[in-house]
Amino acid sequence: MIRLRLKPLPGVVAVNPPKCDDFAYIHFLIAAQKVFTCTEAARCQPGGTHPPSHDAFTRLLTRQPPDPEGLWSEAQTLVTREKGMLVVDDTTLDKPYAQQMELVTRHWSGKHHRVVQGINLVTLLWTDGNALIPTDFRFYDKPHDGWTKNHHFQAMLQIAKERGFQPECVAFDSWYASLANLKTLCEYQWHWLTRLKRNRLVNPDRTGNVSLESLDIPAEGRVVHLRGYGMIRVFRIVATDGDTEYWATDILDMDEPTRKEGARQAWGIEVYHRGIKQHCGIERAQVRSAQAQKVHVLCSLRAFLRFEALRLRKAISWYEAKTAIVREAIRAYLAHPTICLNPTA
Repeated sequence: MIRLRLKPLPGVVAVNPPKCDDFAYIHFLIAAQKVFTCTEAARCQPGGTHPPSHDAFTRLLTRQPPDPEGLWSEAQTLVTREKGMLVVDDTTLDKPYAQQMELVTRHWSGKHHRVVQGINLVTLLWTDGNALIPTDFRFYDKPHDGWTKNHHFQAMLQIAKERGFQPECVAFDSWYASLANLKTLCEYQWHWLTRLKRNRLVNPDRTGNVSLESLDIPAEGRVVHLRGYGMIRVFRIVATDGDTEYWATDILDMDEPTRKEGARQAWGIEVYHRGIKQHCGIERAQVRSAQAQKVHVLCSLRAFLRFEALRLRKAISWYEAKTAIVREAIRAYLAHPTICLNPTA
């Protein structure tokens, strides 16, 4: 048999196909419990002739495009664009020991109730009161790109509008309740529900602007004029610990039970934040570059989508789904234990 040895064409560089893809990394994030490094991802791969090395996963994180469209392409089948609520909020991914890691700056953490070191992630979540589906996300990195959280807020809502969303309401925290954001929602003809700072100025009876904390607000709420915007309805909520919150909406006939239900649905984004941190290893990537961090976060959110789809389909919680993977491994080990004492006889 004569074997021909082909020579590469001039100027053409032969490129070997990657030994691992994003799905291999996503399923590793789903199954991993404590260690989420590229080295551990390589160690956990099924046996084969040429299993991927840790360098293959490192190259994946540095070459894969961290485009939020990758999340939307999988999330769009799980949402109903004409119904439900869109919720915008951010969370801080803790990086307390990072010294030379890109994207890491100082942010306020609701978990620690102080300023901490980490990566700030802004998410647009769709919910119908049950499902929690992230549809878009951004990284708050103002020192490098100059974008504020309000810029990200408006950009994500504009894309949601282009994607055909017609939510029943958009909910967000007081941080995003600027006049520009409220007017953007008014242009889209989308209703909104938010919290306001206690010093926000409103005009209750056309006699002048006063702060919310000095205003008499009954339990069913009160219609007032928000300076620079228009008529809104405000509610005063006093927690059991004495803390006071001020909620507002452009739905002037909203009653307290409806506001309470809207607040319950909006709280789903906090549940989502806990889920991506506890079950998808979103804070645990041991990589330095911004590119690798962004790809890891994207894969973590796609891993969460799989947990959530399973929960909606089979009513299995994220905790049970994660534990079931370990349970199978423990069962296999108990059938054939490998860690034993040396024989003494």
